[in-house]
Amino acid sequence: MIFGVIVAAGKSERMGPDVDKVFLSLGVRPVLAYSLLAFEQCPMIDGVILVVRKDRLDSARGLVQVFGCAKVRKIVAGGATRQVSVRNGLDELGDDVDVVAVHDGARPCVTPRLIEDTIRSAKRNGSGVAAVKVTDTIKEAERNMVVSQTVDRSRLWAVQTPQSFRVDLLRRAYDHVEKKKLTVTDEASAVEELGERVYLVPALWSNIKITTPEDLALAATLLKV
Repeated sequence: MIFGVIVAAGKSERMGPDVDKVFLSLGVRPVLAYSLLAFEQCPMIDGVILVVRKDRLDSARGLVQVFGCAKVRKIVAGGATRQVSVRNGLDELGDDVDVVAVHDGARPCVTPRLIEDTIRSAKRNGSGVAAVKVTDTIKEAERNMVVSQTVDRSRLWAVQTPQSFRVDLLRRAYDHVEKKKLTVTDEASAVEELGERVYLVPALWSNIKITTPEDLALAATLLKV
């Protein structure tokens, strides 16, 4: 079986105090609903584990019911970091789940096609991570904002989600970083720490993550809502 773990338990600090960005309105739906519906419409997805803030469990249950997200099997509380939240989601997967696609609930422009592309890579290679080629010139700067060097962008990719993996591989990776007391900001980093290869899957820049009010306006334009 193939499951999605949608992580939506962040603090949303850059959106302002007491704001949970995934429940903000984006057109006629909350931000989170778009990701849930993309996974709902993806034929390869058998079920979804939704991870939200502890104080948003009831809101999440209501959202899932209103939008008919029948593939959501469980809604669980996240932790203090994304790493803990993902682990909480992984712990809810049954032994019959072979591949998991982890996605940020704050990326509403994800498509069923991209989800499938990452899953196919994971089934074939063990991993499939959505990413886009860096096109801007990248500078490395010191703390005083003085450029120290220009970075060669020819090999640089900006990583997004979904990030799909064989479940056994991702669990081993998380066991490893927890044992080493390491902090990782995405699943690919955990697998890299394990010494395993991570395969990228070409995505689009439109698969943006909502972090600021400006991103919300951009997503509305991209989604035409």
